[in-house]
Amino acid sequence: MRVRSFPAEARREAGHQRYQVQLGLDPSDWKPLTSVGPGVVEIRIHEGGKYRVLYLAKFAEAVYVLHAFAKKTRRTRKTNIELARRNLAEVVRHRRR
Repeated sequence: MRVRSFPAEARREAGHQRYQVQLGLDPSDWKPLTSVGPGVVEIRIHEGGKYRVLYLAKFAEAVYVLHAFAKKTRRTRKTNIELARRNLAEVVRHRRR
């Protein structure tokens, strides 16, 4: 799922929270997600449902969104964690070039 496919209110909130991160501020509701990798953070959005945006912001030039999804259960599904890990690995590979 992409942030663009979130409902309008959730999409707006996700954009606002990512902007906060770009300014060097913390999102309003977040937690570190070390199960994906060091420096990965989960933004929690509660607008019209539960949505998550996983990102990496330890590089000065960009905030890398690794994955975005609708939260349907209490625990984050393993497939969402695995997809974020693969995307993190791709970011790391890309930066090494």
